[in-house]
Amino acid sequence: MVVIAARRYNRLMMAFPERPTSSNPLPEHGHEPVLLAEVLDLLGIQAGMTVVDCTVGRGGHSLAIAGAVGKEGTLIGIDGDPENLGYAKTRLEGSRATVRLFHARFADVDEVLEAAGSPRVDAILADLGVSTNQLLDGKYGLSFSNPGPLDMRLDPRIDRSAADLVNIMREDDLANLIFELGEERHSRKIARKIVEVRRESPINTSERLADLVRSVVPREYGPRGSKIDPATRTFMALRMAVNDELGQLSTFLEKVPTAVAPGGRVGIISFHSGEDRLVKQCFNMLGESGSFERVTRKPVVAGEAELSTNPRARSAKFRVVQKVGDSPN
Repeated sequence: MVVIAARRYNRLMMAFPERPTSSNPLPEHGHEPVLLAEVLDLLGIQAGMTVVDCTVGRGGHSLAIAGAVGKEGTLIGIDGDPENLGYAKTRLEGSRATVRLFHARFADVDEVLEAAGSPRVDAILADLGVSTNQLLDGKYGLSFSNPGPLDMRLDPRIDRSAADLVNIMREDDLANLIFELGEERHSRKIARKIVEVRRESPINTSERLADLVRSVVPREYGPRGSKIDPATRTFMALRMAVNDELGQLSTFLEKVPTAVAPGGRVGIISFHSGEDRLVKQCFNMLGESGSFERVTRKPVVAGEAELSTNPRARSAKFRVVQKVGDSPN
């Protein structure tokens, strides 16, 4: 199993604290898209294209893409969160482009394209980050400080919640999950505490889980003395396990080579070193096979101007490849 580097996630969480403040408010639409100009430029978005946004979220990237492809173009949007998808639909209603939205996970891109009647498209985008509104809304169970059910499912159709994992898994398996996906060196102590507490009553809220993790994990300090919540790595590991994030990415990477037309481009924005490693390895293999060319030799990251207004972009890495063949337009 790929080990996820929690350091990047910690920086993301420190850059955007759980509770909005007057100096760091929740973005107007619940999430600020990262690397927006770079996405339009490096994916070569032009009028008349058919483009897939595999992770629509709150519609930030999609709105810009729809504007760029214009009335002759088509935007196909995918998201597993029906609430975010509904919000994006409202934002996109005024677009001149043809817009088709699907409630699906991005690993199902081939099935979506078949349903849309577009087996091959001109460009594909996947932003692997969690939307800010999902991090801050207690009902998702991702928040350390906003009480809510211990759910963490970003698609409500997923069978297992985080509560299922913490209340059913064997102690050793739970410790391994927290260590491997969260790089949490206190994973054994955390798993032991979880098992001890759940004997008395099930752990069903994010607040209760965070409190018990904090009871056995010392608080750490990041750059410039910023505080890192002791529950950060455990919550990340459980979220990734519940949503099978690495498995979804692996499946998606297997499918995109046949989903994009000759001359078309695929771009992926990742926020974790494990995700970026998978993307890099896949893109390198595609380049070595001769079927694709790397548009970006190194990952593209946010500049200082963007970071000053959107600190969460600090962890974003953007890689792009182009399928060999005549350009789509």
